[in-house]
Amino acid sequence: MDKLSIVGNGPLRGEVRASGAKNAALPILCAALLSAEPLVLENLPHLRDVSTMLELLRQMGASADQDATQLALTVPQVSQAVAPYEMVKTMRASILVLGPLLARCGEARVSLPGGCAIGMRPVDQHIKGLEAMGAEIRLEHGYIHAVARRLRGARIVFDMVTVTGTENLMMAACLAQGETILENAAREPEVGDLADCLNAMGAQVRGAGTDTIVIAGVPALRGARHRIMPDRIETGTFLVAAAATRGEITVTGTRAQALDAVLEKLREAGAEVNVAPDQIHLKAGKPLRAVNVRTAPYPAFPTDMQAQFMALNAIAAGTAVMTETIFENRLMHVQELRRLGADIEVEGNTAVVKGVARLTGARVMATDLRASASLVIAGLVAEGETQIERIYHLDRGYEAIEQKLAGLGASIRRIT
Repeated sequence: MDKLSIVGNGPLRGEVRASGAKNAALPILCAALLSAEPLVLENLPHLRDVSTMLELLRQMGASADQDATQLALTVPQVSQAVAPYEMVKTMRASILVLGPLLARCGEARVSLPGGCAIGMRPVDQHIKGLEAMGAEIRLEHGYIHAVARRLRGARIVFDMVTVTGTENLMMAACLAQGETILENAAREPEVGDLADCLNAMGAQVRGAGTDTIVIAGVPALRGARHRIMPDRIETGTFLVAAAATRGEITVTGTRAQALDAVLEKLREAGAEVNVAPDQIHLKAGKPLRAVNVRTAPYPAFPTDMQAQFMALNAIAAGTAVMTETIFENRLMHVQELRRLGADIEVEGNTAVVKGVARLTGARVMATDLRASASLVIAGLVAEGETQIERIYHLDRGYEAIEQKLAGLGASIRRIT
């Protein structure tokens, strides 16, 4: 099993380009199920989760023609409307095939999902919404079995903000009869990127990016070309890594407006941050200050950046209070950061981080995707060598992270 070896060797410097967003690419790949015509995607990241989703779609009858710049995905006919446990267990996002399959085929059988062990993340909001649209749903033998001759529009009010729930029902509603209104919908930029792709395919979606999304159903969708948005979490991870090492980097091919809460916290920590239309420049020559963080749905501070900021706070001056409100089990990286010398105490969903003068290298183990990123950042600032095991989590969401960091001057290598 692969692991990373990192030796702390000073500031990161240089320029790095953001990859396409994993959390936008996965639902957009599922959108190909809604049409028999080709969906051509640019800026698709090379990630384990993307490969898993493509393999799942191929099992359903999709053909994928990929070169260095784009992927043409075509589903002329769905050969089987089933997402088996073997494919689904490693990736929660596979639940996103449920809505498109049901809308196009009238039936879907999808295994209950897996993914990172960061919390329950129930799918009840997906099921409640599809039932409101006329689907009959049974949970049997670990599978969601949904049947609907044709979905019909409905007004759906989410009990809680759910990104994948919003995306699933938005895709299902595109081919439903009549108008669907999603209230208390997720406002994440990735939801807006999916809506842009669906509209290019002939859907009628409006309001994405607000908490009320309205979808007018159409008889069929066509093929389209779409460019995946930049990955705001990857961008934020590189910026935090540069700040923690007191470096200076420019992230290109990104969107600063999708990262307002993160950039504000970096400025509060003492970094200089300047933005341009498609790039962000960060300089952190001075000692950092600890910053309090409370995660919440977009546009507030993202849960996917909490672990990275914990690594930064571990070596910043002062004490930070970090509260996780999205997932009940997303502080598992604390124990591993402690192995590197971090001073962190946890009570419930809150961590109190007291900055220390230095971290020291050690062997640590990644517990989930973003926890992996926090350990990489900690390894970059620690004295000596840090070895991170179970980095298959990292490969799920970061494209060529060791090559990109090496390009910024980091001493990092993969050990197979």
